[in-house]
Amino acid sequence: MIKRHPEPLLWMLFSAGGVMSGMLMPALLFLFGIAFPLGWLRPPTTEHMWAALANPLVALTMFALCALSLFHWAHRFRHTLYDGLQIKHLEEVIAAICYGGAIAGSAAAAYLLWQFR
Repeated sequence: MIKRHPEPLLWMLFSAGGVMSGMLMPALLFLFGIAFPLGWLRPPTTEHMWAALANPLVALTMFALCALSLFHWAHRFRHTLYDGLQIKHLEEVIAAICYGGAIAGSAAAAYLLWQFR
């Protein structure tokens, strides 16, 4: 039986995370990090934010953003450790820590977003 390596799936998650982060994070960082604190725009009320996060489409989008960004980080960090620090002999440990952290962070994001329902 042929053993299949999960590398294509990991590259797909890396790419999807990079696209989601590149498209949505700048807007969110601008709004919540610059525009609202400086008073350029009126910030949303707490009730409005709760109502927005209660919408399943918004919650799913926020979960996808968090989870895919974490997998993007995990894949990039794993290859940085492999290639940059030349520690390929710890391949299984590094992969388990990186992707395990991404899975744990994704589970935490799902749990927190589920609390808004």
